Amino acid sequence: MPPRRRTDPSDGRAALAAWRAEPTRVASRRVAVRFTLEELADVAPGNAVEVRVPPDGAVQAVEGPRHTRGTPPNVVETDPQTWLQLATGLLTWDDAISDGRIRASGERADLRDWLPLQAARERF
Repeated sequence: MPPRRRTDPSDGRAALAAWRAEPTRVASRRVAVRFTLEELADVAPGNAVEVRVPPDGAVQAVEGPRHTRGTPPNVVETDPQTWLQLATGLLTWDDAISDGRIRASGERADLRDWLPLQAARERF
């Protein structure tokens, strides 16, 4: 079952456009991060990887063993600007990893198959 949407897609797309126009605007960035995390959970459903983008949001995604207690075995964490750049294709997963802009641990904590999000949607 896909996760329940909390961000209306039209509001999410508007927030992404506002973030592109003014990346330092916190309100639109927060909505854009939450929207793109929901998009990731939609294109890569599951509970094997926890994706954290503090302070704006977190989501569980990717098929695999469900995590229920303690520190998850598969975690991806990054800052909001890096996440939005990854989600929109302005930054590649490999570049973000090599620059140290992503902290990823666990055998399933590689999201390059789902980023950028539009490309992931087009594959399905």
